[in-house]
Amino acid sequence: MVQGAPLLTLPLDLYIPPDALEVFLDAFEGPLDLLLYLIKRQNLDILDIPIAEITAQYMEYVELMTELRLELAAEYLVMAAMLAEIKSRLLLPRTSQEEEDGIDPRADLVRRLQEYERFKQAAQDLDALPRLERDVFAVSAAIPPGLSQRLPPEVDLGELLMALRGVLARADLFTSHRVEKESLSLRERMSQVMERLMGGRFLNFTDLFNLDEGRAGAVVTFLALLELIKSSILELVQTEPFTPIHVRLRESSPQAGIDDSAVA
Repeated sequence: MVQGAPLLTLPLDLYIPPDALEVFLDAFEGPLDLLLYLIKRQNLDILDIPIAEITAQYMEYVELMTELRLELAAEYLVMAAMLAEIKSRLLLPRTSQEEEDGIDPRADLVRRLQEYERFKQAAQDLDALPRLERDVFAVSAAIPPGLSQRLPPEVDLGELLMALRGVLARADLFTSHRVEKESLSLRERMSQVMERLMGGRFLNFTDLFNLDEGRAGAVVTFLALLELIKSSILELVQTEPFTPIHVRLRESSPQAGIDDSAVA
């Protein structure tokens, strides 16, 4: 079946054997990988490989590959021939010259196995590192066109004092020369301010001051506002720097009654 359609005749220019796509031991990446697996499976010393035993096991895998008619096993056959050669050299009696030189027929194979093991371990260590688009993903958030959110600046004490200064300057214009004692209650002024802001009203900071009361009335009103703000009953809002300051009740604040601790 090719792309859902049956293929009844073989192509003339390209022939793929029926079993060529069968995967044999996909955990092994080559003859050295298979040989290293056989050595580690039996906890053998890589520097003292029992060639006869390893060669017998290796040949079992090669014969299995031949039975599956895999046509890409040439390098496995080369390794099998190398193992057979080393095995035969170990079985043959050694000459005096070879004994003096102390050359082990397995030395070259051991060197290749050690080098392959180092590179394989390095590849595994690199693969274990976090990889972009596999383990971690870059965060990207596109901002819709035309969307801009402006947060109002916080009202600091300096802005508040400047507003009070302007109120006091205007209050001086209405100062009366009549001297009399006026009873101004801070608690009563706090209640008056809250009554004016009931129902979610949004008033200008300066509108809360009665200039007819003079400087003393402005100070009492200002202290009442500070106590209410300290008690989280009122909040100040300013849309932009150097613009008028507005006052309103907080949404979560109680709108009835004033705690005696607020004016202590």
